Amino acid sequence: MSIERVRKYFKQFGLDSRIHEFETSSATVELAAEALGCPPELIAKSLSFKVGEKGIIIVAAGDAKVDNAKFKARFNTKAKMLTPEEVELLIGHTVGGVCPFCVNEGVDVYLDISLKRFEKVYPACGSSNSAIELSLEELERHSNCIAWVDVCKNWT
Repeated sequence: MSIERVRKYFKQFGLDSRIHEFETSSATVELAAEALGCPPELIAKSLSFKVGEKGIIIVAAGDAKVDNAKFKARFNTKAKMLTPEEVELLIGHTVGGVCPFCVNEGVDVYLDISLKRFEKVYPACGSSNSAIELSLEELERHSNCIAWVDVCKNWT
């Protein structure tokens, strides 16, 4: 189960106690915000795309939308989200629990600048009813992100 892999990963850093597991679903930004009692923009959503033959993750603020022109300018391809089957196969998590931690080898993780306006955010932890509170520095470190990117709109 993905959440167990993520929990084990964070345990080595003493951060596993920050993982929240909910009785209800947190599979969408709205559901996660409701479960956590926070504004939706603080949810760090992990969006899965196909670039060439590989999967990538863009982690963005809950109120941000991918801007197709910015995405194409950055990745030299049209923004094509993965199907649920491709998400599990290429990324290593299932839809609703996709997170930037414990992903399959070869998956590149990028953080969108829409997150930079917050001190802390809440990404999922590998299941459709989990989240963890992290500072941006912790998110950057533990997601092993490749780079910060500017590929979203509607968040300013």
